[in-house]
Amino acid sequence: MSKEKYALVDCNNFYVSCERVFNPKLAGKPVVVLSNNDGCVVARSNEAKALGVSMGVPYFKVAHLEKEKGLIACSSNYPLYGEMSNRVMTLLGQYAPRQEVYSIDECFLLVGGMPEFESTAREIKAVVQQSLGLPICVGLAPTKTLAKLCNAVAKSTQSLGGVFDYDSVSEAKQTRILRAIKVRDVWGVGRKLAERFRAMGIETALDLRESDAERMGKEFSVVTKRTITELRGTPCIGMENVGEARKHIVSSRSFGRAVYTLEELEEAVTAYATKACEKLRRDQSIAGEVEVSVRTSAYAEDGFAEADAIVLPAPTDDTMVIVKHALQALKKAYKPGYAYQKAAVTLSRVSPREGRQMSLFAATEENDRSEKMMKALDATNARFGRGTIFLASQGIDQSWRMKAEHKSPSYLCDWNEIPRVRC
Repeated sequence: MSKEKYALVDCNNFYVSCERVFNPKLAGKPVVVLSNNDGCVVARSNEAKALGVSMGVPYFKVAHLEKEKGLIACSSNYPLYGEMSNRVMTLLGQYAPRQEVYSIDECFLLVGGMPEFESTAREIKAVVQQSLGLPICVGLAPTKTLAKLCNAVAKSTQSLGGVFDYDSVSEAKQTRILRAIKVRDVWGVGRKLAERFRAMGIETALDLRESDAERMGKEFSVVTKRTITELRGTPCIGMENVGEARKHIVSSRSFGRAVYTLEELEEAVTAYATKACEKLRRDQSIAGEVEVSVRTSAYAEDGFAEADAIVLPAPTDDTMVIVKHALQALKKAYKPGYAYQKAAVTLSRVSPREGRQMSLFAATEENDRSEKMMKALDATNARFGRGTIFLASQGIDQSWRMKAEHKSPSYLCDWNEIPRVRC
């Protein structure tokens, strides 16, 4: 029976790397990508890290580095990052019988039984770089937990060329590697758990590996026991099914400025509900309940937050039906006189669209018409760009939209922003 082996493939500084693909002038420069409303740093190039820019720092605290050190800020461009993620994950999935997309920029590949996969990993790295312009690192190990650690080693050790196989080094070398890794950096160990471990004298990944798995499992959880077992090279965290339908779908954004009127909130809620419905249909699901919440700034002295939920007459994925009830919920939650900072739309009671039970009072023709209309809507927006067709209640000006003063074009998601090459 072949030995299990996992590969953890991670795109380096993913958001920054996506920006550099379409703007080569950013190569070698200190670059950061900002969160919604250009608030905080959510991605950094190695050059920005070298300047001391920390993850999550409010941008206004490091904005002075623009003039002093040439720091370049990019507003987050999530449609672009999502499309680049889809492309790299599709490419990676061709190299292994099983793939688990773990996040937007990393995935596990089950490669047990595939001989000399380290050389294949180097091929993958070269192909992704050539095809998509994205730098990646690959960690190989007999367990997913060790593969995550090996990926970090591959990323931090330049001499490895971006690929590290745990089984390619001696047990003594493996021990030294685990001794050099802080316990907080082990997959599945958060900050609070790491503090409890340190109180017990467990400072490193090696300390955790050498601890009593049974006792630690009883004192903490079965997850801790599994982590220890995986650090010892025995797999007990298998590949998860990818594409499992979500139970809730949330669409939410902070506003670029304070919003006071119900009319502007209606525009925002329509936009968020529309986006949530797009996700719902991509999952081949339907929702039975819609909730709308609004709130002022968390730091406002006279802060206000409210939410209201409505159970739909019948589970649906129809944007117009869901928006109609979302606006009804908003009117119940809204209170005049406040400076609203954020709104959210949550779809719940989500179930698979296939095999849904129709309402006794729903007309078959009406359901067919709704299905055809949504297919036409999605097909048009997919072909000509998101927002080509939209509901009028979404508004046109949308001055409340979040700030994105440094946003790059949506090169892969909007016909009007496709790169132009002149020769």
